[in-house]
Amino acid sequence: MQVDATKVQVDATKVQVNATNKYKIDIMPRIQLAYPKIPGSKNYPSGRCIAFEKYDGTNLHWVWEFELGWYGFGTRRDRFDFDEKGIADFNAAHPGLEAAHSIFQTLFATPLDKLFQENPIYNSPEITVFTEFFGASSFAGMHKPDEPKQLILFDVETNRGIVPPEQFVQDFSDLAIARVVYRGKLTGQFVEDVRAGKYGVAEGVVCKGGNSPVDLWMVKIKTNAYMKKLQQAFQDDWENYWE
Repeated sequence: MQVDATKVQVDATKVQVNATNKYKIDIMPRIQLAYPKIPGSKNYPSGRCIAFEKYDGTNLHWVWEFELGWYGFGTRRDRFDFDEKGIADFNAAHPGLEAAHSIFQTLFATPLDKLFQENPIYNSPEITVFTEFFGASSFAGMHKPDEPKQLILFDVETNRGIVPPEQFVQDFSDLAIARVVYRGKLTGQFVEDVRAGKYGVAEGVVCKGGNSPVDLWMVKIKTNAYMKKLQQAFQDDWENYWE
């Protein structure tokens, strides 16, 4: 597999000199953000939406191609080959995420591969799926080592863009997808109800509207309880983890 030099940055701290006085370069494959930053609720749009539970974990992406199958994966900011060496490199770079690849292979790889090959909607040169990795006590990207983990599928992107919410629920609800907590108009009252904890979510929700990848929009709303948790953990820096 060739590395696209336009999307990869070499971390200078990874360059070492070996015994033959040649440079050995261990490349950390940095990429542009694999998943877009979702706006907060300060200037939310007016319209119908589906609100999905937002889980407090680590955003991981997995890349599929018709002939290669699943060939790449990583966090929002890096990508590794989905093979034995790539998995080892990923685990070394991201302690605490070691269980992610086996969960994906067990629960998602085969059914998604089948769906992408059989459903003409997903006739795309490349498809990226996005999951959240977390355990019961995960918080702000930190995970307890011995705690059972899970992956939740929350978005799928083809060459046309991210699959709109209704289509996503229709096509992927047989898998472990983000829980739907609300369908309806995005209103100020709904925002306040989420903040007050009336929908049984720990971190918050992501509202998604639009009927196609072209007019898709997203907004995240977090709970007041989660805000207090951030303030206790990060004090003056808590807003860096907020909306």
